[in-house]
Amino acid sequence: MTFWYLGSPYSKYPTGLYDAFFQACRARGLLVRAGIPCFCPVVHSHNVAEICGMDPRSHAIWMPSERPIMEEAMGLIVLKLEGWDESVGLAEEIDFFREKNLPVVYMEPGVVPAEVFG
Repeated sequence: MTFWYLGSPYSKYPTGLYDAFFQACRARGLLVRAGIPCFCPVVHSHNVAEICGMDPRSHAIWMPSERPIMEEAMGLIVLKLEGWDESVGLAEEIDFFREKNLPVVYMEPGVVPAEVFG
């Protein structure tokens, strides 16, 4: 386990799916610049859904696709964008990592959490 899983709100993000994608890209870029390896399903899958005509909001499509990646991650970074605490998918991700007794770290936009170093 050598990477973090970066979860963020998406489906019901108040300013739309593209903005949720954009904000997730910014957060992942910040983490990568800080030397923190991470995978973000929103960054990875938003364009795939758009290009391939797939429902970007379908948990039935995306959660099984991302589950194997969650299985290999060292912990979850929760990007605290507006609505993060109401996101169904993010709640599933938090529950998954807590059930596995893996760290769940909360990230304010624009700030790399100290807990991810070391």
